[in-house]
Amino acid sequence: MTRIFTPALLGLSALGLLAACGTPQERCINRSTKEIRVLNGLLEEVNGNLARGYAWESYEVERQHFGICGYETHETKDGKKIRRPVHCWKEVTETLQRRVPIDPASETRKRDGLVAKIQSLEPQARANIAACKATYPEE
Repeated sequence: MTRIFTPALLGLSALGLLAACGTPQERCINRSTKEIRVLNGLLEEVNGNLARGYAWESYEVERQHFGICGYETHETKDGKKIRRPVHCWKEVTETLQRRVPIDPASETRKRDGLVAKIQSLEPQARANIAACKATYPEE
């Protein structure tokens, strides 16, 4: 299984989680390395497919569910108000997964293409990280 994680880029996954609330430097680095993080995620998926020998496919199923649809308020003879649930059948969409066969040769080519793309983007990502650190030095 081939994984491309250089020390500088390994920490970027953690920075991605803090993107919304991070420092200006962290947000800059997050923006600059987004494509590599996406490609690394795809690479993990392809490597998982190759290791298992199959891929996972998501699909949706409509099901009937009996549940509470709302509430009705009734007034008793002595003037008390009682709130009762109203039950009904509702359609609910469930997302399920199933195994699908893969073509190992195709997955291997996909993996090799992702590795090459990540390696070609790394020099620019390193330069962008350095520029972010220079523009937004942390105290």
